[in-house]
Amino acid sequence: MKTIRKVAIVSASRTAFNKGFTLYENQTPKDLLIGALQGLIDKADLSEKQIDEVVGGAVLNASSDFNLVREAILQTTLSNYTSGYNVQQACGTSLQTAGIIMAKIASGQIESGIACGVDSVSKVPFSAHPKFADRLLNVFKAKTTMKKLKCFKGFSLKELIPIPVGVNEPQTGLSMGGHCELMAKEWGITRKQQDEFALSSHKKASQAVKLRFNSDLISPYVGVYDDNILRHDISMSDLEKLRPAFDKKNGTITPGNATALTDGASAVLLASEDWAKQNGFDIHATISFIAHSANDFTAGDGLLMAPTIAVDKVLKQAGLKFQDFDFYEFHEAFAAQTLCFLKAMNDEEYNKKFFSRNKVHGEVDMKKVNLVGSSLAYGHPFAATGGRILGVCEKLIRENKDFNRGLIAICTAGGMGISAIVERY
Repeated sequence: MKTIRKVAIVSASRTAFNKGFTLYENQTPKDLLIGALQGLIDKADLSEKQIDEVVGGAVLNASSDFNLVREAILQTTLSNYTSGYNVQQACGTSLQTAGIIMAKIASGQIESGIACGVDSVSKVPFSAHPKFADRLLNVFKAKTTMKKLKCFKGFSLKELIPIPVGVNEPQTGLSMGGHCELMAKEWGITRKQQDEFALSSHKKASQAVKLRFNSDLISPYVGVYDDNILRHDISMSDLEKLRPAFDKKNGTITPGNATALTDGASAVLLASEDWAKQNGFDIHATISFIAHSANDFTAGDGLLMAPTIAVDKVLKQAGLKFQDFDFYEFHEAFAAQTLCFLKAMNDEEYNKKFFSRNKVHGEVDMKKVNLVGSSLAYGHPFAATGGRILGVCEKLIRENKDFNRGLIAICTAGGMGISAIVERY
């Protein structure tokens, strides 16, 4: 029987994250994914090498990209014998794919793998109006010209209006922001608290950029070297001027304390200890535990609160407390989401209901949270964020001898969450 093996985070690379409809507006999701993969290949000297598996996906994926990952591989310098397939779990996609690869490496099924993700709001796929689509299918099936013409009986020009892929929750019809407004009200998260949290993310990210923290994590693509959402000169007065984006009358979530619509891609190389060493890599960090969760947001649990359950699970797996980490990387879908999550972890009633705990998980030192800024500052190309965060965790451990362990938490659409633990090798 094989023993569980350690899984090394060998290398990570991403494109710069750019605001939608700006510098990447002419790049397709496949183009961006190729850019992130090739950046990783060049950085880790993987040209012509066969990686056991590449697993990735996109949230806003066109049907024409049914084989997105494999097609991207074939347009990089990886060996064409490298297999790839698509996985999608909304904003947790690239952390989920890392979990899939991690499990296979740990159990000895494979030696190496690349977890990746991409999204582009600039190239949102559109579909035909259902009625017009039915007409076209009927035309395809019709055998005569007259029967084909009859398929357009009662045709309306409105049927020609294309329908963009939407990200509203199918079960409720509400947007993610709309759901987060409900959470903010339930947990008493104020506009000021959200704006202060967003300001902190930008300030920390700005300092990280000045120190060139991201310089070896971003691979230039189509002449773009830097993230363009981060605002170095942002102030509280700037944030206070912004109007609510979802609940126009009584809302607290604005474009300033919510992530911007973003284009970008990320890729992370994971491997067994033996493979990494045989290929000349120094190992600094491993991904050691991962947990996935879901809640019943249709019954009022809070759409973006499932990461609390995932964190509770991963802490139980590892036998650790919420405070047993040197740093925390919490995805900032909305400032309100992160603040609700943190408040719930210290709420007695919530801990009893969702974790069956008589003692709360408690608070963490906020000075350890998102040390170099996070999604509010860098942006959030849905499926690519997990890869960005894994790269940050590996580098924090590599560059800080006192950092031994980090905790990741990411919320996703559909009332789901993912948490992972990254440790020093």
